Amino acid sequence: MSAGRLSKGSAPASVRAHWFILLTVVFALGVALVVQGYMHHLAGIGDDSVPASATANTVPNAVSQGGPVVDSRGGTVRTVRPPDRTVALTFDDGPDPVWTPQILEVLRKHHVHATFFVVGSAAIDNPDLVRRIIAEGHEIGVHTLTHADLGTAPTWRQQLEVQGAQNAIVGITGRAASLLRPPYSSENGAVTDGTWSAMQASADDGYLTVLSTTDSEDWRRPGVGTIERNLLPSGRQGQVLLMHDGGGDRQQTVAALDSALSRFAGQGYRVTTVGDAVGIDSTRQTSSVEQISGTAFVWGIRLSGFVVTCISWALVAAGIVTLIRAVLVVSFAARHSRAARRVRAAGRGRRRVDVPVQPEITEPVSVIVPAYNESAGIEAAVRSIVASTHPVEIIVVDDGSTDGTADIVEALGLPGVTVIRKENGGKPSALNAGLGVASYDLVVMVDGDTVFEPDTVHALVQPFADPQVGAISGNTKVANRGGILGAWQHIEYVVGFNLDRRLFDVAECMPTVPGAIGAFRRDALLRVGGVSDDTLAEDTDLTMSLCRDGWRVVYQDDARAWTEAPASLGALWRQRYRWCYGTLQAMWKHRGAVVQGGPAGKLGRRGLGYLLVLQVLLPLFAPVVDVFAVYGLIFLDPFRIVALWLAFLVVQFLMAAYAFRLDNEPLRPLWTLPLQQFVYRQLMYLVVIQSVVTALAGVHLRWHRMERYGSLRVPPATQGQA
Repeated sequence: MSAGRLSKGSAPASVRAHWFILLTVVFALGVALVVQGYMHHLAGIGDDSVPASATANTVPNAVSQGGPVVDSRGGTVRTVRPPDRTVALTFDDGPDPVWTPQILEVLRKHHVHATFFVVGSAAIDNPDLVRRIIAEGHEIGVHTLTHADLGTAPTWRQQLEVQGAQNAIVGITGRAASLLRPPYSSENGAVTDGTWSAMQASADDGYLTVLSTTDSEDWRRPGVGTIERNLLPSGRQGQVLLMHDGGGDRQQTVAALDSALSRFAGQGYRVTTVGDAVGIDSTRQTSSVEQISGTAFVWGIRLSGFVVTCISWALVAAGIVTLIRAVLVVSFAARHSRAARRVRAAGRGRRRVDVPVQPEITEPVSVIVPAYNESAGIEAAVRSIVASTHPVEIIVVDDGSTDGTADIVEALGLPGVTVIRKENGGKPSALNAGLGVASYDLVVMVDGDTVFEPDTVHALVQPFADPQVGAISGNTKVANRGGILGAWQHIEYVVGFNLDRRLFDVAECMPTVPGAIGAFRRDALLRVGGVSDDTLAEDTDLTMSLCRDGWRVVYQDDARAWTEAPASLGALWRQRYRWCYGTLQAMWKHRGAVVQGGPAGKLGRRGLGYLLVLQVLLPLFAPVVDVFAVYGLIFLDPFRIVALWLAFLVVQFLMAAYAFRLDNEPLRPLWTLPLQQFVYRQLMYLVVIQSVVTALAGVHLRWHRMERYGSLRVPPATQGQA
């Protein structure tokens, strides 16, 4: 990752190709999910009961009254049944990893062979069983891809089901099957119009349809004795017996098969495959093209299954991480709040034994205001700082503004305000210029689009009573919170920023003191070389440098600053893009902290780890979550998916409500929280994706300045909040 330097006029290289890559990846994931949804959820192996209300007006008598093996190729209907005292033994719905091997052992014990009509999805899941069936001399037939009812399926699905199962067989065995048994079929007299239509369509592709003359009804699991009675032959006529090696518990089938085969042998019946019984070769060698197609089909299904499995486990991990994060931030925020209340109570004279009274910080403070084209809000910002109850000097650094920003400040004629004019060099250079003329040891940095409350500066600098504290983050509030976009950003500031800062404070790994409101020891700043322009997030870079230098960085929740938030999605995108990209640069720059000890190690292993997982990896995974949610609504239980989403939303709401309570904010904006999941969250994870790609590409991103609206006002209701 490169750390792009700030330089006016530098243009980013084109990174548009990554959106195509993202769409391609999401599309591929969608295809994998659709494939698995179709294979395992749209249909399924179930009871082989015949549809009761279906008609048979178009079924020829030659079929309804003929033999169980139906050949309608070439438009002529021919049927045949096994010779007398010959039993063609067939099994449907497998292969099953539990029951098929047991059935094969019974067949081996009695030295007989059978025909297995396999379901394509089950065959792909158990390819070794399919090969074993062939290797032991048994016969393979097509039982569709997902056990779909061909009689009620549309034409496109009929073709997909039959050809899909054939592709699975070819991909696993290298041979093609010519026998087909439609799911939910039974004897000839039960063939419906829909099933007959499907049989004709399959015949055009070269398939013979195999029905049955005797249904064991083992799918009902009526008991071993009943299954044995159902298998008893009536007379000398040849039979096609229907049994099942998959689709459920087949323990009764295994037991009944063993005794039935013994009885058949004792009565002189020959038990064999369908192909052997009627004298046909039921398989054929495939061409190289068919083999390649079949192999690709099988591996494509397996790959989609692997992808879905990985996504499922990743979703579980993401859910666990999200829940852990919620528990951590709430518990650490509660701890931080209790500690802050004890300190304030001690400072007001209600001293506790376990809380030492820190001396009140009353020394003057230098407030540096970097300003570039801030004419819309600079007057409100400067006036609010001048009104501070704490003694301050104000240094406004005009960084080459072209809108008269410096003139506006000078025209105010306010005491203690100094204006420095300089050529445009970027925010870091403006802050360093102000730092160079600052008179006092304590320095507050504030953006030109931010206003303070009268007590903000005094509250902000009080933690400096601890000599180990080198920097302090204040509580940034959204001033223009009207409208749904403003409400969403207000929620994000209160929950996503300030709640996290409480955690970082307690864990001693604060990664960012925001540019809107931060206090620093001047000596600490000079020791780390001032404000660096190595990244677009100079505030994050500076904070990490201070942590690595051994200083403690804390959060002061009662030091409030009001700032303008973007009022359009475009402006929001540009702001967050710069923030995220700059944060990635800072994380890369300070990656060495991971292996350091002391305060630097806490930043590296706690702070950077938190940012990497929660603000980079999880947002990168978020598009997959959305795609999987759609998959769940279509193919899984939609009520369960909605319930999980509601549970997630409840956790978010409770966490947000607690954060609002800590900040003494009314809960009214939280009604927009559900809507935030459908627009704002997607915008934020797209920002992360764009930033990561830009950083990996080594693009030098230019500074994105936010549009100013002149809306800076301190809401009267918040004045003097505790």
